[in-house]
Order: sequence, then structure tokens, then C-alpha cells
Amino acid sequence: MGYLIVIVALFVLLWLLVLRPQRARQAEQLRMQDTLHVGDEIITAGGIRGRVRRLDEEVLEVEIAPDVVVRLDRRAVAAVVRDEPEELEAVAQDERAES
Repeated sequence: MGYLIVIVALFVLLWLLVLRPQRARQAEQLRMQDTLHVGDEIITAGGIRGRVRRLDEEVLEVEIAPDVVVRLDRRAVAAVVRDEPEELEAVAQDERAES
């Protein structure tokens, strides 16, 4: 009986320390991807920076250089670039933590 209590306690700790925060990060990432706007500067999952030029339901067109436009799946967007350096550092730390 004592072993069962220990196993249940370990599962509760796993849920509190790992699974719950991971779900919150995933939900925040999906919210960010769903609220993209034309003109936003983004960073893709592959590390390419660009500016959103057109949005569709699942695909967006991103200008990565003058007159160079690529099509991306909306879920390939890793982050939206903000002007404040603190937010850029927070995004970099989040990406390192996920790796």
C-alpha cells in the first residue's frame, strides 16, 4: 500500500512540474500563431526571419528578402519579433528550454 502512495505522488509531481507547464507553453504558442497579422516580423522554426505579407487559413506568405516571398505553414512560426529586447531574450530562453 505504501508503494502505491509513492507512485501516485510521483505522478502528481510529474504532472505539476512537467506536463502542466508544457501544455501552457503549447497553448500560448498556438495563440501566437493564430493571432498573426500582416506586417508582423516573425522567426520560423528553422530560424529564418521575415515579414508576413499575406495570411490564409493555414498558409502564410513571408518576405525574407526584398522581392523574395516564401510560403509557410502557419504552425512553422516559432515567434513574433517584438521591439523590446527583454521579450527577445525571453523568446530565446524559451526556445533553449524546449530544445
